[in-house]
Amino acid sequence: MARVPRPRSRRHRRPRRPPRRLRRPQRPRPHRLAHRRLDLHRHGPLTPRGAVVPERVSEPRVAVVVRTKDRPLFLRRALGSIAAQTLVDWQCVIVNDGGDPSAVDAAIEALDEAHRGKVRAIHHEQPRGRWVSANAGVLATTAPLLVLHDDDDTWHPDFLARAVAYLDRLPERVGVVSRIEIRWEELRDGTYETVSRETFQPDLPVPTLADTLLFNRFVPIGFVYRRALHAEFGLYDERLPVIGDWNFNLRVLAKHPLDYLDDAVPYAYWHQRVGDTGDAGNSVIAARGDHAKYDALIRDEELRRHVEEHGLGLVLYLTKFIDRRFVEVENGIRGELRQTSPLSSRLVPRLRRLLRR
Repeated sequence: MARVPRPRSRRHRRPRRPPRRLRRPQRPRPHRLAHRRLDLHRHGPLTPRGAVVPERVSEPRVAVVVRTKDRPLFLRRALGSIAAQTLVDWQCVIVNDGGDPSAVDAAIEALDEAHRGKVRAIHHEQPRGRWVSANAGVLATTAPLLVLHDDDDTWHPDFLARAVAYLDRLPERVGVVSRIEIRWEELRDGTYETVSRETFQPDLPVPTLADTLLFNRFVPIGFVYRRALHAEFGLYDERLPVIGDWNFNLRVLAKHPLDYLDDAVPYAYWHQRVGDTGDAGNSVIAARGDHAKYDALIRDEELRRHVEEHGLGLVLYLTKFIDRRFVEVENGIRGELRQTSPLSSRLVPRLRRLLRR
């Protein structure tokens, strides 16, 4: 028979204690920012002590490539033009093509601290050429937009801001061209002063391939373009000592339309000097013979490509047709001059030479 336990008397029972409230194990208190997910793009990287950098320097929107060689006066002016831009998200690479490095470094050191950190220099020990230097600057930068700033040119302070805003607004456009103002200048008391101004190609409604086939309609100082163009067309042609910009512009316009940043206001200033040679010379004037030579070589190379693909037929026909038309125009003018002026005997030979050019 099973044994039934005897109930305890009250005096032998243990008194009941009130139940304890269950507590969760204590965890270390988190940092006051730990409850938020850190966005490094917003807050920046952590410092060794765990603090967060409050502001992050924005990525550059546009890269400015400046080529120079032993022109410190111009270089300082160019850097002043870049530093004065209302758009602050830029980076600048100066490619010193065989010139004195100390003069370039001194020009950078003379900038305000806010701008100095956005500028760096590449020094070539020996001159390598304009377009080798341009390519070196393109490859040394990362911004999605590019512009070549010759060391003797300048900008309106709003140029970059307006160009970047235009390309942001029209993502299908590969670049934008500013109206260009030519500033003729002279050296006076150690400083170049503007003596006259004129708008370059004021009658062009838009920069087109048809017009650019004749000669370059915009120079580098006024052209901001997407880096993707170099992926499409390659870098600048390093075989060319001059007019590499015209050669590049032709390739761009053959595939893409361009437009002016503003129909009337020039935001890019192309500085020129009559009579200056050597380091102070402008290539369009001082190297005019090279421009004519390489203009002819580029045309001849493209003509050979066309003939190789399509043959000589159309080219031969057009050459003779155009020559005949010039002869007809010349004969008509000559006849009119003989009837109206006794000076025709002196004017006709001169006119013939002009028409043959």
